[in-house]
Amino acid sequence: MNAKRSISAALILAGSVAGAQTLESTYRTNGPAVHASFESVRGVLQSTSAVIKRGRKEIVYGTVISADGYLLTKASELGDGTGLTVTIGDKVYPDPVKLAEDPAWDVALLKIDADGLVPVSPALDLPEPERGTWVVANGATTRALRRVQVGIISANAREILPAGGAVLGVTLEEKSKKLVITEIHEGGGAEAAGVEAGDLIVAAGGQPVADREELGKVIEKLRVGDDLDLTVERKGEQLDLKVRLAGRADLFGEEMSRNDAMSGRFSERRSGFPRVIQHDIIADRHRIGGPVLDLDGRCLGMNIARANRCETFAIPAGDLRSLADRLIAQAAGK
Repeated sequence: MNAKRSISAALILAGSVAGAQTLESTYRTNGPAVHASFESVRGVLQSTSAVIKRGRKEIVYGTVISADGYLLTKASELGDGTGLTVTIGDKVYPDPVKLAEDPAWDVALLKIDADGLVPVSPALDLPEPERGTWVVANGATTRALRRVQVGIISANAREILPAGGAVLGVTLEEKSKKLVITEIHEGGGAEAAGVEAGDLIVAAGGQPVADREELGKVIEKLRVGDDLDLTVERKGEQLDLKVRLAGRADLFGEEMSRNDAMSGRFSERRSGFPRVIQHDIIADRHRIGGPVLDLDGRCLGMNIARANRCETFAIPAGDLRSLADRLIAQAAGK
C-alpha cells in the first residue's frame, strides 16, 4: 500500500472512533497507525538523513547529498564544529570535517569518511510544492530508527528578510558633529574589514556622513551580504575599507516574544534567508537540518529554521542543489 492510500486508511480508522471525546493515541499524528502509513518514506529518511551529536546530545540534523560522505546542515547550530559524531542509518561516523559555509543560507558543508551512502533525490523535475502538499521530516530519533513527523506546505516560496535589517557590526556615538565608532562587535563585517574602535566615519557608499541618520539612509538601501565602501579617519589618516553587512539577528540574536518563550525552542537564526518553503511540522532548533520529503520520498528541500510555533522554513530543492554544488566546488578550491 503506498503512502497516499495508507494515509486515507488511517484517516478512516480515525473517523471510526466515533463518540470518543479524545482521539485514541493510536490514531493521533504521532501514533503508530499514522506512523505505519508513512513507513516507506521513513525508510528514505533512515538512509538520507543524519543525526549530528556532541557527546550524547543531539545538536542538529543533516542531509546526505553524496554517496562519498558530503552532508549539508544548519551552520549556526554546529558551534566550532569540533567533538562531533554523525549517525546515518545505525552507523556512527566520528570527527566530521566542516569544509565550507554559506552565511546567507546559514548552511555548512560537512565531510565524513564514508562510501556507499544514499543521497537525497531532489525533486528538481517537479514544480515547487503547493500549499496543502503533504510533507514528511525527521521527528525525535533513536540510534536505530528515524521517526517521521508529517505536515503540509503552508505558504508559497518566498524570501525571509533579516530581522532588524543589515548592520555594520559597530556601536556608534555622535561627538562634536562626528560619528565615532566606540565598539566593534565580534563576528561582524566591521571586525573582518579591520575597522577599529576610535575610528571616525567620514563617508559610506561614496557619500559623506556625519550622523547616524545619514549613515542609516545609506545602509537601508543595501541587503545582508552586500559590501559597503566605508571611509574612516584614524589618527589623522583616511582609510578606505570594504565592510560586508551582517544581519542584526545574526550578531545579536532575535528577540523572542512572550508567546515564543512559552511555545518551544526556536532556531537562534530564523530569518534572513534568500528563499524558503514553509510547512507546519513541529520541530525545535536541534531537529533542523534534515531533509523534507514528499510522499514518494523525493526531497523537496532541507529544514533550515524553526521560526515559531506554527512555521518551519526549508530551503527549496533547486536552491539546495545549487548551494551544494557551489560549496563542494568552494571546498575543492581550498
